[in-house]
Amino acid sequence: MASVVIAQTNSPVFSPSMFCRTPPFSPLTVPTPSSSFPPLALQTRAGVLCKERGSSILERKRPPMISVPNGFFVAASDPAPEKLEKEEEEVVEEGDEYGVYSKRGKKRGRLEDRHSAILDLGEKSDQAFFGVFDGHGGAKAADFSAKNLGKNIMEQTRKRIKLGVEEAVKKGYLETDSDFIKEDVSGGSCCVTALIREGDLIVSNVGDCRAVLSRGGTAEALTTDHKASLERERDRIEKLGGYVDCCHGVWRIQGSLAVSRSIGDKHLKRWVMAEPETKVLKIESDQEFLILASDGLWDKVTNQEAVDTVRSSFTDRDELNPIFAAKKLAELSLRRGSIDDITILVIKLDHFEKA
Repeated sequence: MASVVIAQTNSPVFSPSMFCRTPPFSPLTVPTPSSSFPPLALQTRAGVLCKERGSSILERKRPPMISVPNGFFVAASDPAPEKLEKEEEEVVEEGDEYGVYSKRGKKRGRLEDRHSAILDLGEKSDQAFFGVFDGHGGAKAADFSAKNLGKNIMEQTRKRIKLGVEEAVKKGYLETDSDFIKEDVSGGSCCVTALIREGDLIVSNVGDCRAVLSRGGTAEALTTDHKASLERERDRIEKLGGYVDCCHGVWRIQGSLAVSRSIGDKHLKRWVMAEPETKVLKIESDQEFLILASDGLWDKVTNQEAVDTVRSSFTDRDELNPIFAAKKLAELSLRRGSIDDITILVIKLDHFEKA
């Protein structure tokens, strides 16, 4: 019997499964001659796991039938592998004020994380742009975002001076997403960015990449992880006719994506938006450094542990070595069993404090 399957990837964020606890009308229901998996047992097990994660959505009524966008299904064959120019196990980049370390996860065929570091914006040494991009379903969206998001945001800040920097950043994210969708390729990317200008720190994100600030040694999360398990994100998706359900202990949109915001993911674009949340702070003397990282770090290391680890790498002269600190954080996550890609960008903030 002819059948249709969903294109799958080994990403923990993008992991469609025909065995997710979805209603009969779900686009993930695949006809098979027979099944050795008792649906009821799987539903119960998944429900328990999700409930243990603190969710109360189990008692919710299922939403009405949804309209699935074109292109959600693909032919019954494995997706063609991306053409690899170079297999990278790790990436190391160091500047005077920052350090980046990326390590490919054990379960990945290639490193899907990317980063961006642009200094001396507008020929001003106190202005910079940094970003970490965590791709899923391939590296194309992360690569595209790393190359274009920073310049799009800067262009929008020049165009929209009167509207404010938050609106400019939002337009930059949305423009990058729109341009990537036009490329007509699959996959998506979570992003976290930091724009530094005129003594301000402007931090934004979509997805579960996170920014954590050290304020006198105390960790302060500047972003919220946009996951399908987040109550307000579930409400937004369901109001748009989408469906959020538990798949093997993880809440997913349409049984597929675990994050609720991203660049790309065109097959879920009706529900998975690219609008970032942004926080603006004045850079002050007690703000020591900023950590931008993909969830390969945050799934294994708490915010305070990350700050403590970076602070332990200060030299005898009380100076921070960003690249050494980034590597220490990656090593800590790996020791705790991370098999995901890990990218960590550590930024010293004292250089950017406005006198």
